This record gives sequence, C-alpha cells and structure tokens, in this order.
Amino acid sequence: MFGKLEEIEVKYEELEQELAQPDIFNDQERYKKVSKAHADLAEMVKLYRDYKSFSQDLADNHELLNDPDPDIQEMAKAEIAEGEGKLPELEARLRVLLLPTDPMDEKNIILEIRAGTGGDEAGLFAADLYRMYTRYAEANRWKVEEMSSNTTGSGGVKEVIASISGEKVYSKLKYESGTHRVQRVPATESQGRIHTSAVTVAIMPEAEEVDVHIRNEDVRVDVFRASGPGGQSVNTTDSAIRITHVATGLVVICQDEKSQHKNKAKALKVLRSRLLQLEQDKAKAEEDATRRSQIGSGDRSERIRTYNYPQGRVSDHRINLTLHHLPQIMEGELNDLTEALISHFQAEAMKRQGE
Repeated sequence: MFGKLEEIEVKYEELEQELAQPDIFNDQERYKKVSKAHADLAEMVKLYRDYKSFSQDLADNHELLNDPDPDIQEMAKAEIAEGEGKLPELEARLRVLLLPTDPMDEKNIILEIRAGTGGDEAGLFAADLYRMYTRYAEANRWKVEEMSSNTTGSGGVKEVIASISGEKVYSKLKYESGTHRVQRVPATESQGRIHTSAVTVAIMPEAEEVDVHIRNEDVRVDVFRASGPGGQSVNTTDSAIRITHVATGLVVICQDEKSQHKNKAKALKVLRSRLLQLEQDKAKAEEDATRRSQIGSGDRSERIRTYNYPQGRVSDHRINLTLHHLPQIMEGELNDLTEALISHFQAEAMKRQGE
C-alpha cells in the first residue's frame, strides 16, 4: 500500500510542477485535464502526508522515552497513546481512498420511479419518493429536469423519469435502485388499517454518445399525437415519440414537449442510459458469478428499503440500518442513508480486495 502511495505523491508533485508552468494557460483543455488530475489526488496525498507526519512524531516520542527528565517521558507517553490511536484510523481512510473508483461515479443520472403493487396508494408513494429525491437534489445544488411523467387522478404518479445533473450525482444515489416498500394508512382508509405498497426506483448513469452509440438502424421510431390523463388530447400535432430498440426490445416514450425534435432527443437520452445500465448489469452478474460476491445481486426486484409510517422509521434491509426520523427523510434528508450505504459497500470492496 505504501509503495503505491509514494508513487501517487510523486505523480501529484509532477502535476503541481506542470500547473506552475506559465504556458499551461494557453491550452485550456490541457489545463482542465491537469487541474482535475491534481484535484483528484489532493485528498489522498494530504492524508498520506499526515500519516507520515504522525509516524515520524511517534518514532520521535519513542526516542524521548529514554530522556532522563521524567516530565518529558510522561509527555512522550501521552503523545504515543494519541498517535497509536490516530495511525490506524488514517491507514483505514487511506485504504478506502486507494479502492478502484467506479468510472461512472462522476456521471449525472436518469432517475426512473414506477408505482408497483398497491394501486392508488403506490402511485401516491411514488410521487412522495420523487419529491424526496428532488429535495435531496436541491440540498446538493443539483439540477433536476423532469423528462416524462404519467400521473394518476388521485395526485400520484404511475411513472416519472427525470435527469439529475451536478457533482458526483451517481456516486451518491447509485444504491437507491430497487424496490421501496411503504407501510401506512391511506387517506381513503376509513377503518385505519395499514396497507403495504411498493414502488420501484432505477438510478442509471446518464450515457453520452461516446458511452453508447445508437445507429438509426438500431431503433424503430414511431410518431403519434400526445395525450393527457384519460386520453384527453393535449396536442394537435404528432409530436409524441416512441423509440423501440430492436435488439433488446427496450421502449421509451416521450411526449412532454410540444416539439417532436425535443421529445426524440429526450427519449434517446433515456434509451442510451438504459442500454448502458444493461451493459453494467451484465458485467456485474458475470463478476458476481465468478467471485461469489456477498454484496447481493443488486437486482431491481429486490426489496431494499421499508418506510413504516406508524412507527416513523425507515429500514434499509441490505445493511440492517433502521432510522427513526422518517418525516425528515421524506423531506430529502438522505445523508444518513447514503453515507451508511457508501461506507458499507466500500468495506465490502476492501474485503474482496483482501481476498
């Protein structure tokens, strides 16, 4: 590990020298690339330097144990105790930073939420989850753009698709994919009985043209007239788009825009992200089969979380975490959940690396 950290520190210093060259500002692309590489290593290098500094202090204090002055010996003992507690913590953090990074972590995402079992109540909870993620995005200063939605008459949604863009969106939300279960008394329930409903959430890294190239012959494009709830016409032109990916059978419909061109661009954006997700799922399935991962399949049909309203709790079943501030979570305060999930899966990755 420490040999690797030495190499990283040398690389960091080389990048620092490159940034100090006056001519680098003449090439903005090169400047951005070098600046990003330098920034990506900064936290690790600072932590490694802290580790080396603490190690040196520890060695110096061990030397001071031989000092004839009892006061200096006592001071050295106290600092040794502190240093010996600090070094393992720094080493653990360095091991996490050395884990291979997910190349998708920097990406924006496509969020898809669909009502599952539970009728109108599932649709209402789907709307609640969309609001929760929107609030979380606002707190992180991310941009949310709704791309497509299919509402229910009761104020819920059958399906909503949105893009969320900003800094490291996928890294924070990638563990939200799966089935979210809600237990609560619906507003229409006169006898106070608790109902259980389910909603599926998909988080996909937003694919660019360079990630997934779609040729014209790969898809079938159908144009039709957009319609609102109950089939009511909301558009007098054929602007709605249905794109079918021939090889996989994936279908994307977009009708929110009045422009056929904009609807097609949005639909292709969603299709690219779904195809990229398919590739990732296939690669992960193959990897899990070969190394018999203990993490779980990540299948979107898995029940990953339960929101229990009568008890005011949220339980994530993958990491046995239960939190008792459901109202705040539904207002977008997701950090306790997202950080616990990231820590868990980092620890699992470190275990695999050790194997």
